[in-house]
Amino acid sequence: MGAAGSQLLGRLGGSRRPALSGAAWLGAAALGLGAVALGTLVWRRARPGRRRRLQQVGTVAELWIFPVKSCKGVAVSEAESTPLGLRSGRLRDRFWLVIKEDGHMVTARQEPRLVLVSVAYENDCLVFRAPGAEQLVLPSKLPSSNTVHDCRIFGLDIKGRDCGDEAAQWFTNFLKTEAFRLVQFEKSMKGRASRNIFPSFVQDYKVAYPDCSPVMIISEASLADLNTRLEKKVKMDQFRPNIVVTGCDAFEEDTWDEIRIGSTEMKKVLACPRCIMTTVDPDTGVIDRKEPLETLKSYRLCNPSEKHIYKSSPLFGIYYSVEKIGSLKVGDPVYKMVQ
Repeated sequence: MGAAGSQLLGRLGGSRRPALSGAAWLGAAALGLGAVALGTLVWRRARPGRRRRLQQVGTVAELWIFPVKSCKGVAVSEAESTPLGLRSGRLRDRFWLVIKEDGHMVTARQEPRLVLVSVAYENDCLVFRAPGAEQLVLPSKLPSSNTVHDCRIFGLDIKGRDCGDEAAQWFTNFLKTEAFRLVQFEKSMKGRASRNIFPSFVQDYKVAYPDCSPVMIISEASLADLNTRLEKKVKMDQFRPNIVVTGCDAFEEDTWDEIRIGSTEMKKVLACPRCIMTTVDPDTGVIDRKEPLETLKSYRLCNPSEKHIYKSSPLFGIYYSVEKIGSLKVGDPVYKMVQ
């Protein structure tokens, strides 16, 4: 994600749904099984008389899974949408994490060169590659005898199974600053609860190692709008969305309260507050600490009434929870559920 402005991810208070500059938040729409087809559709919930429309607002242009927090993403043509995020085979979104020896998470905020590490799934193994380093090959399923660490993400506790000394040495040698270890989240472990990440009005869900929510969505038009304001253009990689949508207006995603893509349904959580993570160049691993963050602050701050939630962080992208598990693929229509 790029950001929860670190401090923002502590225990946030407040009881109001955030309002973005230039966009009104829609009222919550009921979820239900919908007939999927192009255009605007209507479906009926089990409760008599309850009707909602499916209005197409865009099309899925890209799907991304980021197996290791802060490392490169893997583009996929289709994915399963689970309560803990996108999955493609053994690749799960943010199910691996680099930590210090004391268990605290390490991201590109502290170690920008993490963005140069790529991950692939080959022959039932995870293969890690990085400039100037021999590749690291790890089994996708770890021995149960491996140590389970107590880890910390933005002050919250979460477990992680150690990926072994070879992986630890590989990341330590590549980053060259201190000793690191790699851990893996397992489905039997307890995820971080949304009520501990965000204000109490946010729906109930859990996450593994993502900053805030299982899914983040950004439109191509929003990135294009930002790039018209920048001297040096930025790539979508710097914002690390799971789903990129095409065919809509800039920041139209701010208004999608509940959506349906393929057979999955998602509900908006909050906007994504951005931090210096967005200033890390994904091609060089160099952190700028200024752009595009400064430009975003010039026109993407929250409404004053929502400063208790977002503080001074600019907003770019929308967090979603998975309300109905299912599958989705590149080219699927994106439907907004409307009254």
